[in-house]
Amino acid sequence: MSRFVESVRPYVEIARTDHWFKNIFILPGMVAVAILEPETKSWDHLTFGILGLLASCLVASSNYVLNEILDARTDRFHPSKKNRPIVSGKVHVPLAYAEWLILAAAGFALGAVISRGFLLASFTLWIMGIVYNVPPIRTKEVPFLDVLSESVNNPIRLLLGWYGMRGTGFPPSSFLFAYWLIGAYLMAAKRLSEYRSIGDSRQAAQYRSSFRYYTADRLAVSMLAYASGFMFFFGVILVKYHVEFLLAFPLLIVYLAYYTALAYQPESVAQNPEKLYRDRILMGLTLTLVAVVWVLASVRIPALGGWLGIEGRGW
Repeated sequence: MSRFVESVRPYVEIARTDHWFKNIFILPGMVAVAILEPETKSWDHLTFGILGLLASCLVASSNYVLNEILDARTDRFHPSKKNRPIVSGKVHVPLAYAEWLILAAAGFALGAVISRGFLLASFTLWIMGIVYNVPPIRTKEVPFLDVLSESVNNPIRLLLGWYGMRGTGFPPSSFLFAYWLIGAYLMAAKRLSEYRSIGDSRQAAQYRSSFRYYTADRLAVSMLAYASGFMFFFGVILVKYHVEFLLAFPLLIVYLAYYTALAYQPESVAQNPEKLYRDRILMGLTLTLVAVVWVLASVRIPALGGWLGIEGRGW
């Protein structure tokens, strides 16, 4: 029995179930649809939302398996990724391809039960995994496009949360763009942390082709650009929907500043977003920010909008 477990373990590892934590980015979509489409506030819709989380995890794992297969050749140049199961020869590659397809099929089967919108969003997530990983497109090798094509999974996850709760409309575009750009900021921070961790620019280029162009300065500047874009679209949300969210801005600025500092720390959790929960300060800031936004969502301060000349629609 132990031999069987040991033989299966590498296939579980390449599915990266420990990365399922990233699907927490689905939750804002669930909250947004509950606010903007109040008819989705029911236990039945929540049940479908939870089922959607599971389906999303399966599709994400399918993408992770493909990533592990196609990155094995270059992962050997990374300080820690060189120990991954496929690089170490613990996985039979044809079986890994079968796992890739089986996980996707299972996710799509669950998605079909939820709604057509959810199924389409989950299929889009899977296709983006192919665009990101598979030659000749393989956007992960193209400077800046690597960050933008990986972070587009953020708005897709928002759609998964939205349609997982069986939302009928389409989320506001300002929500989607803001979500995309904050994801791009996080991915650029990951690239910066990776680049600094490898240290040798030549070895970094062997690990990832985009590092032939990237420098620490260029990545830092791109982080600023993505964060600025996020703030712009967050401002659009304020003007159109709920000006009271303005009161969360100071905390949001502190959050982004702290995350930027993390990217410069050796062996930072910014390099491994699935381990972000290990940083107590970041988790404290996250929970505080969520709580503040949740409270502000139910608060109306007419004087604030009047002072700024912004009325907003309210929820």
